[in-house]
Amino acid sequence: MNNTGFRHGLENFAGKGTETKKIYRVSGGIRSVETLSNLYTRLAGKRVAVLTHPAAVDAELTHSVERLVRWNESRPASRRFTLTALFGPQHGFAGERQDNMIESDDTYDANLGLPVFSLYGSTRRITREMAEHFDVLLYDLQDVGVRVYTFLTTLAYILSDFHTWNDKELVVLDRPVPTGRTVEGLLLESGWESFVGCASVPLQHGLTVGEFALWYVASQHLDTALNVVPMSAWVPDANEAWPDERVWIPPSPNMPGLHTARAYPGTVMLEGTTISEARGTTRPLSMFGHPDIDWKRVVEYMHDLSPAVFNGFALRPVVFEPTFHKHAQRAVPGFDMVVEKRHFDAARFRPVRFFAALFRAVVRIHPDLKLWSDPPYEYEHERLPIDLICGGPTFREWVESGESFQTLHERMHIEESRWIQTSSTAKIYGVPS
Repeated sequence: MNNTGFRHGLENFAGKGTETKKIYRVSGGIRSVETLSNLYTRLAGKRVAVLTHPAAVDAELTHSVERLVRWNESRPASRRFTLTALFGPQHGFAGERQDNMIESDDTYDANLGLPVFSLYGSTRRITREMAEHFDVLLYDLQDVGVRVYTFLTTLAYILSDFHTWNDKELVVLDRPVPTGRTVEGLLLESGWESFVGCASVPLQHGLTVGEFALWYVASQHLDTALNVVPMSAWVPDANEAWPDERVWIPPSPNMPGLHTARAYPGTVMLEGTTISEARGTTRPLSMFGHPDIDWKRVVEYMHDLSPAVFNGFALRPVVFEPTFHKHAQRAVPGFDMVVEKRHFDAARFRPVRFFAALFRAVVRIHPDLKLWSDPPYEYEHERLPIDLICGGPTFREWVESGESFQTLHERMHIEESRWIQTSSTAKIYGVPS
């Protein structure tokens, strides 16, 4: 089957932004559907389901489902489809679920008269019974470009299952990845696949969900009926990857701003440690801290280890008191990663390397402190959470070893370069025409 869908022959939609940052207008998600007349025919007469969440809005902040219903009703009766089901990812269709392994139940939307199936509940895959409700599934989720953000695994599961069933079609409505093309981290190691690691990609992968879908189908040799609806005018440069005019809607409760998404490739690793990632505060996954760590000595050690890890952002000392989660109701000293305005330079900011140096410093300065958190983590009850997040034990073993920082840096560089090369054929935006 033609897995590239609308990718070819739509030069006006793939990476044709203007030179001036504040002028171009990115059209992505459900709005792209309205511009593609050949999709009208594809959906006509079909039963259509939508996998989405609150961040799936257009420039007018109209939600995907509402826009889809309006659009369908405006079509001639002979060219309409039937909206038959809704699906929600981790954090729920309404985006209300706070933390890892906090599940959502299947529900019912009384306004639309539709079932709402949870893909983060008793099952994390579309069951065959759920699939009986639709012919075509529209995927419209705002991703953040990091392997452990589980929307990517949900997408991979759908692609694999649709290949097996061979009677369903997936349409991915592409959206910007807020960190652009930046790639950082080790590739997921063989045998370390989990719900936070579906394939051999680095922690920060630099692809949109549409591009990832194209890569995954090709790499896994799937014959899935996949169509990717590309954005218009998206510029994947990391400093401009989230257009100025685009409002940030949190794709999950602890991703409140663009600053969070930029820091997340590094701060997500804190989920595998006893260091607070500031859940229970107003700047989760941006601030971090621990009441028993001497942060002055840690920073000094990091500067000696690799001063370059401090490039591209500002580190602001803070004290915060989480209302829940790690170190709740305690004054927690630490830092805020400032990745906004003049303090942010995407070309130099490498959060994975920053936290590699930080963890090494903590291990050396506080050898008796318990750094790594215990299972479970995202339905894995035996393996260490830090190893699941980092795609295997290599990262943790380096932290605990006496190997130089250059050793880790060079290995990351080799694997990052390999990924950039292997994923290049899936890229839709910012490539020579």
